[in-house]
Amino acid sequence: MPEGFIPAHGGYEKLLSYQKAQIVYDATVYFCARFLDKRDRTYDQMIQAARSGKQNIVEGSMASATSKESEIKLTNVARASLEELLTDYRDFLRNRGLAEWTKDHPYTKRLRQLNRVPGATYVAFRKGIENPDPAICANGIIGLIRVASYLLDRQIRHLEKAFVEEGGLRERMTRARLAHRDKHASAPRKPRR
Repeated sequence: MPEGFIPAHGGYEKLLSYQKAQIVYDATVYFCARFLDKRDRTYDQMIQAARSGKQNIVEGSMASATSKESEIKLTNVARASLEELLTDYRDFLRNRGLAEWTKDHPYTKRLRQLNRVPGATYVAFRKGIENPDPAICANGIIGLIRVASYLLDRQIRHLEKAFVEEGGLRERMTRARLAHRDKHASAPRKPRR
């Protein structure tokens, strides 16, 4: 058993879900500034949903040290926030009579290719995100949201499995305490004087 019972935590920057959520956030800030009126409630709501998607991954990752339950809940909040954002983009398209891309659309296929590039950042998606055509911009971000959501779904399943197999903080604390007690109980005692 390693020393201490608080596991390594953080490292959210390395999570693909975080990397994609960060691109979605940056893209949403750009999209809202370009295509929505700042006085429209949707403007703030979309940015806040994108921010929540990103920030709850951060908070969950940091909370994992002492609460696997919090990590799972916050990761799920991130997933739910991105679903809310996805609906806003779909509403944007529908309300303007713009088509949502199908799975077989050529741009969807191109987006899939870009998402397979290791370490792809906002720059890799800039041509679509900053396209003057709002349909291309919105659909590109929808594709990114779907990838981030898929990654978060996998992450949640992994966290659930890890919790079932390893337990939470209380169980690690108990194991650490019992291991410490066993170690000291089996050590030879010094003679009394």
